[in-house]
Amino acid sequence: MEPERHATADAPAGAAFDTDIPARLDRLPWSRFHWLLVIALGASWAIDGLEVTLKGAVSGVLQDPASLHLDAGEIGALASFYLIGAVTGALFFGWLTDRHGRSRLFFITLAVYLTGTLLTAFSWDFASLAAFRCLTGFGIGGEYAAINSAIDELIPARLRGRINLIINGSFWLGAMVGSGATVLLLDPAIFAVDTGWRVGFGIGATLGFVVLLARAFIPESPRWLSIRGRRIQAEQAMAAIEAKVQRQTGKVLEPATATLTIHPRHRFGLRIIFSTLFGRYRQRAFLCFVLIASQAFLYNAIFFTYALVLTRFYDVPAQNTGLYLLPFAIGNFLGPLLMGHYFDSLGRRAMISGTYAMAATLLLATGAAFVAGTLSATGQTAAWAVIFFFASAAASSAYLTISEVFPLELRALAIAVFYSLGTAAGGIVAPWLFGLLIGSGDRLNVFWGYALGAGLMYVAALVELRYGVRAEQASLEAVAAPLSAEKS
Repeated sequence: MEPERHATADAPAGAAFDTDIPARLDRLPWSRFHWLLVIALGASWAIDGLEVTLKGAVSGVLQDPASLHLDAGEIGALASFYLIGAVTGALFFGWLTDRHGRSRLFFITLAVYLTGTLLTAFSWDFASLAAFRCLTGFGIGGEYAAINSAIDELIPARLRGRINLIINGSFWLGAMVGSGATVLLLDPAIFAVDTGWRVGFGIGATLGFVVLLARAFIPESPRWLSIRGRRIQAEQAMAAIEAKVQRQTGKVLEPATATLTIHPRHRFGLRIIFSTLFGRYRQRAFLCFVLIASQAFLYNAIFFTYALVLTRFYDVPAQNTGLYLLPFAIGNFLGPLLMGHYFDSLGRRAMISGTYAMAATLLLATGAAFVAGTLSATGQTAAWAVIFFFASAAASSAYLTISEVFPLELRALAIAVFYSLGTAAGGIVAPWLFGLLIGSGDRLNVFWGYALGAGLMYVAALVELRYGVRAEQASLEAVAAPLSAEKS
């Protein structure tokens, strides 16, 4: 059966018009169309997870004189260069995503990211590796803005929380593959010390180009088209989605009754942008900054330097560190997968604050056991798997929060701004700091780094309890009205 018809004539430039597209998107039943979105968007994070895990696992090999012969400080600095690129890329591409649409930027950001990954395989010294890691980060920063915007605008409101967490958590599926692959790639009996890690980055880039093909099936956001005044395109995109869903599910779609009046505005000056993000929504801005900064410190401190902990304190051979990253990745993936639906049922505030606090508590306990010397490499890894079962859901919920609590016109830019501010404040210095702490060889020094991470996570839990937004099962427009819904 054909979906209900809607007028498609554009209003004169600048003239107001009514649209029911948000309500039509939110009332759609789950279908293969939605699964395609999950797979196409999640695959990008999986490729990123493979590549970043590979970088973490090869930290020991990169210190080998037969390879690039880097020291612990340089290993930590490489992660910082990656994050610098991600911060700048998020801001640049986030601005472009709001101006030119979600689907167009999908291809550009992924292409930049994959180019950086491929070039990484041909690095010849610390400077070249740092430059290519920065370029890789530049592309992935843009991915954060484009992908999270598309998730929220295309997924029905009743499922938005769990699907957002699962897609962001799919990073760890790639991490599982990457950690397992390093067992072969870093085996000197199979590849020379300076060859295996290069092959790994080359394979990751090659797989990533396949993901570009899947991106072609993702439509432009009808919500974005509407607020840009492209009424005909928005209606055509919406009708095509409805036709697919009806054909795939065999269900007759109920008419949507809620409408929104749009006053198209194609440009928003810096004054409007900053007054909206940091004036009207200043409490939400503070919340988003704290959530992102705290998880950025924890993740970048632990993940990028865990191979150093294994080799320095547990005498794990560098080529075997990938085996220990595998259960770590499994815990990270299972957290969002198994707890995601509670973010839609129990609610954002309870689940976000709870996962941040639980991760912090377990981190302190693990740090104390590390100092006491009661953990083996296996025990340390098991502890990380449990900690990041909760921390992964917390981190994904930070991106969920940013992507749904600001007006649609600024969504991608808001994701970029708070990702950049939070990562700059909490993430860029973390790998370098932990590289120095681990390099000291003193377990107590490393513990104080863990304690700092736990303290930041506790602060985030308290801020969420105070300023958290009840966005569960609510339409995006109800959580934050579009600026275009207001008269100029």
